[in-house]
Amino acid sequence: MTAAQHPTVWLTGLSGAGKSSIADALARQLKAQGCAVALLDGDQLRHGLNRDLGFTPEDRHENIRRVAEVARLMNAAGLTVIAAFISPYRADRAMAAAIIGAAHFIEVHVSTPLAVCEARDPKGLYAKARAGQLAQFTGISAPYEAPLAAALTLDTGTLALDESVERLCRYLQQRL
Repeated sequence: MTAAQHPTVWLTGLSGAGKSSIADALARQLKAQGCAVALLDGDQLRHGLNRDLGFTPEDRHENIRRVAEVARLMNAAGLTVIAAFISPYRADRAMAAAIIGAAHFIEVHVSTPLAVCEARDPKGLYAKARAGQLAQFTGISAPYEAPLAAALTLDTGTLALDESVERLCRYLQQRL
């Protein structure tokens, strides 16, 4: 495999959009095909590498910078990286693409509408944000800047998980 065949698939979208579910299912499928895969998930990294960061715009920037550096190293080591992060700011995603390298960075917008994400509310975060218990919550009290030109857009409000993963796999096969 060439270096370009070891991309970072960057899943961005609101909390509850389905980023982690898609990332997990995609990782399983790629591993089953014999692909060396690393999964970087926002919740997991905030318990370890990024546990010192909050949710201010500056901390979110540093969170994404660290993740991009890790992804770049993993790509260079021959791994396909699947990164699932809200990553609400376009500038931060552009920075991640610059760090990882444009040839390796595949931005996937999990574009599920806020109402669908809020209805799912798997962690009860939207309810807390609406009650004023969570500051800087993306989509409620903090902005989400949707990608202007994502490589692929998946709306899990209308697509089932297996359909989303199938579309993403088809895209990756065509690209690689």
